[in-house]
Amino acid sequence: MAVANFEFRSECPEDVVFDLFKLPNREEASIGKLISVLRGLGLQPDDPRLRGTMDKVREAEGAHAEEHSDAWRHMTREQFKTCVRPCIALISRALRNQLIITNWSKFIGKIRETFDECRSETGGQVATYIPQLARADPKQWGMAICTIDGQQFSLGDCRAPFCFQSVSKAFNYAIVASDLGDYVHSFVGHEPSGRLFNEICLDPNGKPHNPMINSGAIIVTSLLKKGVPMADRYDFALNEYKKLAGGGYIGFNNATFLSEKKTADRNYALSYYMKENKCFPPDCATLREELDFYFQLCSLETHCESAAVMAATMANGGVCPLTEERCIQSRPCRDVLSLMYSCGMYDYSGQFAFDVGLPAKSGVSGGMVVVVPNLMGICLFSPPLDRMGNSTRGVYFCQKLIDTFNFHNYDSLLHADSKKMDPRRRLGNTETDLVVNLLYACKNGDLETVRRLYLQGVNLNISDYDGRTALHLAACEGHALLLKFLLNIARVDYTIKDRWGHMALDDARTFHRTACVALLLKTAQRRSREQHQSVSNSPSCSNTNNNTNDDETIGNAVAEDNTSTVCSDADEEDETDGCCIMTMGSPASSIGPKSGSGRTRRLLLEEVGAMSVESPLTRRVQAVQTPPPPCHQMSAGN
Repeated sequence: MAVANFEFRSECPEDVVFDLFKLPNREEASIGKLISVLRGLGLQPDDPRLRGTMDKVREAEGAHAEEHSDAWRHMTREQFKTCVRPCIALISRALRNQLIITNWSKFIGKIRETFDECRSETGGQVATYIPQLARADPKQWGMAICTIDGQQFSLGDCRAPFCFQSVSKAFNYAIVASDLGDYVHSFVGHEPSGRLFNEICLDPNGKPHNPMINSGAIIVTSLLKKGVPMADRYDFALNEYKKLAGGGYIGFNNATFLSEKKTADRNYALSYYMKENKCFPPDCATLREELDFYFQLCSLETHCESAAVMAATMANGGVCPLTEERCIQSRPCRDVLSLMYSCGMYDYSGQFAFDVGLPAKSGVSGGMVVVVPNLMGICLFSPPLDRMGNSTRGVYFCQKLIDTFNFHNYDSLLHADSKKMDPRRRLGNTETDLVVNLLYACKNGDLETVRRLYLQGVNLNISDYDGRTALHLAACEGHALLLKFLLNIARVDYTIKDRWGHMALDDARTFHRTACVALLLKTAQRRSREQHQSVSNSPSCSNTNNNTNDDETIGNAVAEDNTSTVCSDADEEDETDGCCIMTMGSPASSIGPKSGSGRTRRLLLEEVGAMSVESPLTRRVQAVQTPPPPCHQMSAGN
């Protein structure tokens, strides 16, 4: 197979981007247009990865602040290149449509429809066990998405602050497991409890069932930087949360913390029960200090946009998509997603796994994070809760999301539901890729690739924008073996013309591919003979007075018989070669000329006679004998 020589642009990427946004008839480009396009692809101006470019843009804006106009956004080549150079890798990826969700506008359009539909869901009641939660506005409804490539989208009350509450359990476990590894499971299990989330019970091994219920979360918190002063433990946890959020908003709600302490009787009872059963790790702080630390982490505050980045970090294997910093080790990241899948939605976990099939964790504040592994993280916020303690709108949104997209853990990607979208799939390029692969293989004589495409059911008659088919390319390049496969096994249509009216035979003549010319002519003769044999065997052959085209049929039959001996041996040779090329046989149906076969035969004789080198084929044409009578005369004689 010939080695392809690719020629790439020699200019630097910054010049390419400048030319892409260059203003007509001016040596200037619009930096504002670039920012708008990046936003349309999901990259926001406050993305930390774009900070270098945005700082340069703000510098340019400040230098022209006195002008009170947007003229500064039209930059010279050097100014534009200076702005984009710090982030050219990310900008180039985005402009090449190489981010994880390619059709971003269509995707967020579907998300917007789902979000608006869920707004009408008014069921559920806000949590009332502490005043801060009871005062929440039940009409609040926010959502944010962040993909593993940092594409972001948010709607509604996406910046309304809320406390993590039980959502913190997932992140606490991930942080501790990254620090201690499997040691954490010496003190807490990983099985669904089948009990209420705050029930006073342990598993058969005398440990809390899993880190997603209150007892397990308290034990996990006691392992977080055990032995370090409480203030330093809090600072460490807060910084880890900020790393997970890519520097996004993480705060602390002291009022919620004080209310949690005041209404903590159940958690105190759980803790004393576990202390009696020696569930706490050795050398931990006092029980009251450990519970205070647990309440502090539950009282950490965020909003949808930051929490979506935290969820995307888990979807990205523990690496924050905005800072590209590893926050969670790979194994703990996998483990926390497994626990969220089986235990993350309180007593609704099994039903949620069945209906939605995604790792998720909810809290009584109305917050909820959902992870689509290897794709994106989602945060939903709506204070009204169902009887299980989950956000009513949040659960409804997830159900609608799965109805629209094939995100369920067991949705088939190979045989996907035709009603569901897969935003990861690059749509619109399938046919184009097939044409390119097929024609490029034919250009290089790559029979293996062509055979593979044929076995996959690809239509080998597909053409490019000039109407040129695989047969055209094989004939031009003189790949006789490939031509035999296309004609004898795939039985492609040899009469297709390109936009200039040329058939494969014309191309073979133009490039003096003598062997290919002979193969194409023999194929034309053989298929014409097969066609007329089929006609002669049909009942209509004897009805000479009903067909207005009898004269043409007779003429074609005569031409067929006149040339029947020209390539009989060659036909046998071709079919033998075809068996060698493809022993599985050819399709039952063949593609070939449907009319004008007499003219084709005459062209055949002219072509063979015009060949510059005398061959056994031309000598046999010259020795043609008198043809037998046409089929209708034979029928009459019988």
